[in-house]
Amino acid sequence: QVQLVESGGGLVQAGDSLRLSCAASGINFSTHGMGWFRQGPGKEREFVAGIGGRTSYADSVKGRFTVSRDNAKNTVYLQMNSLKPEDTAVYYCAAKYGLFSGSYYSYDYWGQGTQVTVSS
Repeated sequence: QVQLVESGGGLVQAGDSLRLSCAASGINFSTHGMGWFRQGPGKEREFVAGIGGRTSYADSVKGRFTVSRDNAKNTVYLQMNSLKPEDTAVYYCAAKYGLFSGSYYSYDYWGQGTQVTVSS
């Protein structure tokens, strides 16, 4: 059974940092592209960052967020710096075989999400 479990969310102030983690089990982690997505209140789910073959970021987070992975720990991370109120959302990690994708339709597995709230 495949499981993706996110952690690290919370309530922070603007300008603060958070690091999200996503621990995967039940998949050959090193062969899967990993994506981070987020869904804010009243908004559609959007791509944030991906890793697998290369890394990519949404324009809104470039220079502030960094995605990384530790294949030995089956874990992908999202380091979020200089957080803004507009970063408030539920953050999800997702996995797909092969390279990562910016489209959430491409992903086979999803975590349950972790809430990030940034106050001004």
